[in-house]
Amino acid sequence: MTENRVLKGIFFDIDDTLYSTTEFSRKARDNALRAMIHAGLKVDFEEASRELDEVISEFSSNYSSHFDKLIGRFPASCIDGVNPAIIVASGVIEYHQTKFAELHPYPDVLEVLKILSRTDLVLGIITAGLTLKQAEKIVRLKVYDYLTPNAIFISEQVGISKPNGKLYLRACSSCGLKPKEAMYVGDDPRNDIDACNRIGMITVRHNRGKKFENAQGATDPAYRINTFWDLLGILRADFGLSA
Repeated sequence: MTENRVLKGIFFDIDDTLYSTTEFSRKARDNALRAMIHAGLKVDFEEASRELDEVISEFSSNYSSHFDKLIGRFPASCIDGVNPAIIVASGVIEYHQTKFAELHPYPDVLEVLKILSRTDLVLGIITAGLTLKQAEKIVRLKVYDYLTPNAIFISEQVGISKPNGKLYLRACSSCGLKPKEAMYVGDDPRNDIDACNRIGMITVRHNRGKKFENAQGATDPAYRINTFWDLLGILRADFGLSA
């Protein structure tokens, strides 16, 4: 319990915290593969899916040429008579079409952020990833209007990534907060919870995403939530939030 602690700011992770990254990414990649096969890639969908998963695992989700690498893994006969650029372009277009149509926050996120934005709390983002890619998510998810403008910290832009505690310390100090006055809401027990516990932030593990549902960190979060309504209840009960 933290009834006697003063809370002045809340920082949020993005992926699998504000929206279901795992579910969205799978749908977007599957749609892209179907488009590539339709454009002339002569590979079974299941085989293509397995190979794409390997590409992402080996080159990271932030790599910009997944589909080029994917095509390079198959014999030339798999794209015989088709310009490979057309196949790649078909995948890229369908991936982005899915992003335009399917990238939405969890339904309670905007409602709770709207309530919190009426308080004096600093509301920010601390996220690992490419600057433009993560910034685009903030805009597309329509959460930016509820955030404190100078409280957005993206690892590539800052030059420090998770789980380095300096990333979180930079965010707190830039917003005039002591770590003990700031809360972090994330899903990764190691990168989010352990890292923030080490510097004394108040940690909240969001359990809704599937990516880390069976993962365990070295430390326990102060709180666990399944929805943002759970978070609001904690803020009201333990931190005296009147909103």
